[in-house]
Amino acid sequence: MAETRESAVPERNGALTMDLSLARRMPAEWEQHDATWIAWPHHEPDWPGKLAPIPWVYAEIVRVLSEHERAEILCQDAAVEENARTLLAAHGVSSDRYRIHLVANDRVWLRDSAPTGVRRSDGQVEWINWAFNGWAKYNNYQRDSQIGAEIERITGLPRIVAKRPDNGERLVLEGGGIEVNGAGLMLVTEEWLLTDVQVRNPGMRAQDYEHAFATYLGVTDTIWLGEGAVGDDTHGHVDDIARFSSRDTIIVAYEQDPSDENHARSADNLRRLQLAAEKFQLRIVTIPFPRPVLMNGERLPASYANFYIANGAVLVPTFNDPADRVALNGIAEAFPGYEVVGIHAVDLVWGLGTLHCLTQQQPSGTRGDRNR
Repeated sequence: MAETRESAVPERNGALTMDLSLARRMPAEWEQHDATWIAWPHHEPDWPGKLAPIPWVYAEIVRVLSEHERAEILCQDAAVEENARTLLAAHGVSSDRYRIHLVANDRVWLRDSAPTGVRRSDGQVEWINWAFNGWAKYNNYQRDSQIGAEIERITGLPRIVAKRPDNGERLVLEGGGIEVNGAGLMLVTEEWLLTDVQVRNPGMRAQDYEHAFATYLGVTDTIWLGEGAVGDDTHGHVDDIARFSSRDTIIVAYEQDPSDENHARSADNLRRLQLAAEKFQLRIVTIPFPRPVLMNGERLPASYANFYIANGAVLVPTFNDPADRVALNGIAEAFPGYEVVGIHAVDLVWGLGTLHCLTQQQPSGTRGDRNR
């Protein structure tokens, strides 16, 4: 730990200023992980009237993850820890395949509240700690905003607080809004960053974001999509609509039914990707959306694109729908050699997120596989 701090100056919150002589790159999700981070569910308002089954879903997620990599689990308090250990034991998860950490948190969506792991040109893994403000929508995010510092403490890896390039203030971003191929390309949406709803960084323009992506994530080219999925309360995260499965393959969720709200959105995104494919020599793979998943009259952001890529496995949300099999087959074809596992997510998506939203990978310090 001391060696990683020699060329950096601690900020007042314990994070480091960047050593700009070292280039950074956000590894693609399929590159080797040391662990996957999750937070055990405890906040009933995230699943109004339906919290009870959610920890059982988490236990199944950890069971699958534990066969491929270690799970690092944040627990709100001792009672939540006891629940986690009991359910994991019931699912047959060996205690040496996960670690529990008592860390206060507001919600479990670590894809957005936890820091993003990058690899420096010297091989060191760093955490890029974005500011988190509850998706510019919710007020109770103060504990979540401290998760980056807690993960730095637990891992001993250096943490960099990201700053806006235009005014030097904290840069607000969420991991669910960024998707990279590990070789310079990024997918984001205009709805998330460039509209006047749930504004993360007032005044920032597309070129400002692209400058930040280059500085912190090693991105050379950004593909701007339009809108995200219907029902997404983050207002446009890309991980519900388009994902890389290799450095030159993009899986895009496409709704064929013209009467469905997702049709026009996904058709526009597909057109944008087809144009980008000509420039960057990309292959586009389409998968369906499931039927609309409704709860109390509210449409939920159900999408097979919200899968999570672990070491040698892809965990895919499923929705008791005939399209489940089509999506699983399409994703399996895009990930040859990977175990593709469906995780029942009808209850989970009532929290307005599924598998990718609740996970955050910790990249390995080795170089991993960049060339899928």
